Amino acid sequence: MLVTEEKPIKEILGALEADKKLFVVGCAGCPEGWETGGPQKVAELADKLRAGGKEVVGTTMIDFLCNKALVGLRLGRCIEALKAADAVLVVSCGIGVQATAAMVDKPCHPALNTISSAGFQGLWPSSERCQQCGECVLSLTGGICPITTCAKSLLNGSCGGSHEGTCEVEKNRPCGWFLIYERLKALGKLDNYKKLQPVRNFGKMDVPLKHRSTIRWALEAKEF
Repeated sequence: MLVTEEKPIKEILGALEADKKLFVVGCAGCPEGWETGGPQKVAELADKLRAGGKEVVGTTMIDFLCNKALVGLRLGRCIEALKAADAVLVVSCGIGVQATAAMVDKPCHPALNTISSAGFQGLWPSSERCQQCGECVLSLTGGICPITTCAKSLLNGSCGGSHEGTCEVEKNRPCGWFLIYERLKALGKLDNYKKLQPVRNFGKMDVPLKHRSTIRWALEAKEF
C-alpha cells in the first residue's frame, strides 16, 4: 500500500486557479485503505471545491488508478462530463495521477501527496513511477513526473544536453522534459514551464516518524 496524505485545500485551489469546471477521480485502492480517499473523501473534496467557487461536473471512483487499461475503460463511461470539465482532480498517489493524465486530454492535478515508504513502490502494470517525494508537482508538469522521467530528476526544465528529444544520459531514452514540454503544449499550458520550483526538500523522502509507529509500518518492516 502506498502512503498518501491530503494536500491543503488552499494549495489545491491555487493549482486550479485557471480551471472553473472540474471532474474528480478517486482511487479505490491505496488511498481508500489509507483513509485519504474513497467515496466519502471524494464527496467531501467536491464540497470544498464548490465552497471555493468551483463547479464539479462529475465524480467517479476507479478500483486501481495505476491500471491505465482500467482507467481508460472507466473514464470512457464518463466522457460527456469529462468533455465539460476544464481539468481533472485526481485523488490518488502520483502513479494514479500520471496514469489518468496519459488517458485524457485534460490537465490533471493531484489532490494528494505520496509519502515515502522507504523505497516500497507497490505493484502496477504500467511504466509510470513515483519517487514518493512528499510534495507532488504534477499539476505543473502536465501529469508527467520530472523526478522519475528525467534521468537527472531535474525540477525546472531540461539540462541542455538533450538532443532532438532524447536524453544525453541514456541512448534512445526520451528526454523527460521534452515529454513534459510536448504535453504542456498540447494542453495549452506552456506558461507552467516558466514557473520556477524551489529546491526539493529531500527530508520529505524519509519515512515520517508518525508512520514508523503505525501497525502498517510494523507489518511491512517485519522480516519473516
